[in-house]
Amino acid sequence: MFRIRRIYDTSLPVNRQAIAQVQQILRDQFPELDKKDIKKLPEQLTNPLKYRFRSILSVAEDDKDRGEVKGFALLLHAPDLKFCYLEYISAAEKMTGRGIGGALYARLRSEARALGVIGIFMECLPDDPALCRDPKILAQNRARLKFYEQYGARPFVDTAYETPVKEGDDNPPFLVFDDLGEDVQLPAQRIRKIVRAILERKYSHLCPKSYIDQVVDSFRDDPVLLREFRYHKKELPKPAQNGPHPVERQIALVVNDMHDIHHIRERGYVESPVRIRSILREIEPTGLFHRIAVRRFAERHLKRIHAADFVDYLKTMCAGLSEGKTLYPYVFPIRNAARPPKEMAVKAGYYCIDTFTPLTHNAFLAAKRAADCALTAARSALEGQRLAYALIRPPGHHAERRAFGGFCYFNNAALAAEELCGYGRVAVLDIDYHHGNGTQDIFYSRRDVLTVSIHGHPRFAYPYFNGFDDETGIERGLGYNLNIPLPEHLDGVGYRVAPGKAIKRIQRFKPAFLVIALGLDTANGDPTGTWSLKGADFRENGRLLGQLGQLGLSTVVIQEGGYDSRVLGSNARQFFRGLWEGTFGD
Repeated sequence: MFRIRRIYDTSLPVNRQAIAQVQQILRDQFPELDKKDIKKLPEQLTNPLKYRFRSILSVAEDDKDRGEVKGFALLLHAPDLKFCYLEYISAAEKMTGRGIGGALYARLRSEARALGVIGIFMECLPDDPALCRDPKILAQNRARLKFYEQYGARPFVDTAYETPVKEGDDNPPFLVFDDLGEDVQLPAQRIRKIVRAILERKYSHLCPKSYIDQVVDSFRDDPVLLREFRYHKKELPKPAQNGPHPVERQIALVVNDMHDIHHIRERGYVESPVRIRSILREIEPTGLFHRIAVRRFAERHLKRIHAADFVDYLKTMCAGLSEGKTLYPYVFPIRNAARPPKEMAVKAGYYCIDTFTPLTHNAFLAAKRAADCALTAARSALEGQRLAYALIRPPGHHAERRAFGGFCYFNNAALAAEELCGYGRVAVLDIDYHHGNGTQDIFYSRRDVLTVSIHGHPRFAYPYFNGFDDETGIERGLGYNLNIPLPEHLDGVGYRVAPGKAIKRIQRFKPAFLVIALGLDTANGDPTGTWSLKGADFRENGRLLGQLGQLGLSTVVIQEGGYDSRVLGSNARQFFRGLWEGTFGD
């Protein structure tokens, strides 16, 4: 099996290794390709101004061994003319015929639709015997055009595009167009601009101006025509739908299907299952979401951000509690790593930061499933999803490297960030009413993850001991933690200054991924907060954060707090509506 992910960063070792393998595939599968064209690949990804295209590289990797690249595709995006050009698509040696090319091309079509382009242009060698004299190559050309035609892609007709640059040359390419299933009309004036851009930006070193002018001027039909279907019936595949928006413009939704096994039936315990139901009831009818299945991840993922003894303690302690038994920490020994308490119940205080976060038989199981949801959402971002949302309980942002608290056991936002930072810089923005002390603690000495928290000032808001604005990181992480503590009483207009400040810092950091720890406890009347944000404020805040997505970021949202079930769902709906509008510019 394989999975497809997009390469955002060329400096990380895992991405450099993938790019090197892509370059080797180019050498193996395109032996006549100039070595300079292979060598320039990393620069293509980082310097769009030089090459006048924004390059989008996707790789198909072994699902178990992320180091093995089985195939790749390079899509060029021209934002000025709103079109895409397929530069290369290929499986590795001995990997052809295994569905890799089809999966990659389907992904590219989704990418192109999300970019709002007219379609994908590409060159394919001709299936006409008059243009290709070698019967073996002719058969290969026919197979390739047959493959693309199943998606509705066909060559332009009645043009001079396939005219050889040098008279007598064999095998000149057709210009092929895939309208992404939209059956669009192709105005001649627009197509001529696109054809000129392709020839000048890609082939100016090979094609004289007179040749380019000749080819461009040959697109005279208005609208420009495509060849009739030759290999398939005329049944154009339509974009996959799951509601009123294409899947690639929807928000991947992963829900903790085991959240209700962790149910504390005690008065005043506000972190209850109704939170999930309230949000789902409001967001699913919008058509902005499509559900994805939760994947299971090994416990080693937890131990990448949490101390192993802490993880093992939670697992053992919870498993040893009987059904219906609730254990609250009640003794808080000095945390001497060399002499932790021996009694399991007393040890709870060794690993906890408060007296109101209980351990139960199912707490570990529910928290582990929430962690799996966060990691699933992160993986969907790696695989090209622009927006993903892990709707989970229990929450996580108060869980530190070796401590639980604030209803939190494992830090879900930090887990997502850790998964993503192997592929590019990550910014974590916490917009819960309470400070994300756990996330700060986990990344405080690192600079590959920027942590930003907007929250009530710790002089009056939980967790009280962290969240001051002079906490900016230590060692290599100095300057990579930003706290924005706010006054006790605040409306939506007053709040809005803080996201603007956070966005500017994130933009300077230039991440590839954004993780939002979403707290809806900033709402007017929330039992754990003091602010008065309303539905319109959540929508506007979502729209502001969505503008970061227009910079090419993939965004993963992790549910944290929010406890007023009367408005919880509607505020979530408003936030995601704004986030979606900001991300896609609608």
